[in-house]
Amino acid sequence: MTQARWYRRHPVAVDVVLAVAFVLLDTGTTLIGATWWPDQPGALAWAMLGVQALACASLAVRRIAPLTVVGVLGAFTLAVTLLISPIGALTPAHPGNVWAPFSTVLAAYGPIFYLRNRRMTAYVALGALTVVIMHPWDPSVTSMTVGLLRTAVGPLVALYFVARRRMLLALVERAERAEREQHLLAERARAEERARLAGDMHDVVTHRVSLMVLQAGALRVTARDEATRQAAEDLRVTGCQALDELRDLVSILRTASDGDHTPSVGGFEDLVAESIAVGIPTELIQEGDPALASPVVGRIAYRVLREALTNVRKHAPGARVTVRVAYETEQLRLAVHNTSPTGTPAAALARSGSGMGIPQLRHHVELVHGKLRAGPSPDGGFSIDAMLPPHVPHMESTV
Repeated sequence: MTQARWYRRHPVAVDVVLAVAFVLLDTGTTLIGATWWPDQPGALAWAMLGVQALACASLAVRRIAPLTVVGVLGAFTLAVTLLISPIGALTPAHPGNVWAPFSTVLAAYGPIFYLRNRRMTAYVALGALTVVIMHPWDPSVTSMTVGLLRTAVGPLVALYFVARRRMLLALVERAERAEREQHLLAERARAEERARLAGDMHDVVTHRVSLMVLQAGALRVTARDEATRQAAEDLRVTGCQALDELRDLVSILRTASDGDHTPSVGGFEDLVAESIAVGIPTELIQEGDPALASPVVGRIAYRVLREALTNVRKHAPGARVTVRVAYETEQLRLAVHNTSPTGTPAAALARSGSGMGIPQLRHHVELVHGKLRAGPSPDGGFSIDAMLPPHVPHMESTV
């Protein structure tokens, strides 16, 4: 990261140095008679010289209160002008001189640059300062021309720097947007390559495993002894399972694989046993043949049950849980119901979750074209009902 320049890291010190520099500049130019200093200065002239030094010193707060600085210098200039004419208390050696301090140049810069949200107020203040410096009621071509330039240079420079900053910010934003777009394009390219590799892997491996399955089936038919036929049948069944898992995994890889490694069908008993071990009465009822569900669908059902039992531990102490798993030809249905809690949930445990468990589960279930319902039950408990297809539907690649 590039370190900011020293004058950006110490703005107050910079303004103090500028204020001191302009105090010395305006005091020196006044004493040599370049502005309002009379040929024969009196006590009033020396007092006004001190007031001028204080007015110029107000540049130290030009970033914090730019309008105040303009007002102070404008008031001093107006006072000098009135003392010269019509009061006549000060008589300058050169009546055509500009009687405002040089500090007004830097002061006129501040409102435009630092008050971007009050631009109209800044213009009004600068307009009033311009009128005071030009003193059109006692016109002089030299004083009016130089006075106008005195209050115009600062705002013009400020407008330049404002436009420059906006342009730089726009360029930085454009560069960041281009970088984000480049990142998105790279991510899309990786996703497309992943989908292409998944398709190639599916085609190659499926072809070879299909040959193995067919050959195992043929061997089972033609084998003369029972041991060979049994080995061939085992090989054929294993090959068919491998084809099913490969199809499911490739379908997930083509969409939104998240690298989940949870157990597949058959892990429900372990979850129920864990729940019972921690003191939650849990009953598992299974119907149908688990072989009807593919491993990928089984993993999603496992995650649903795991999240449901976790929520019971957090939010429903003392509740009884019933888990029903139905393996059907058309769907795998998982229903988890807990009765109303008999105890008060521990606050620390209840707050430990992210609140995104159910939405994330619904996302995974819908990813395989399933449905998930979750909500309170009439008996005061809570129910989660997931209906999943037995196999992951084949999803055509959009590549």
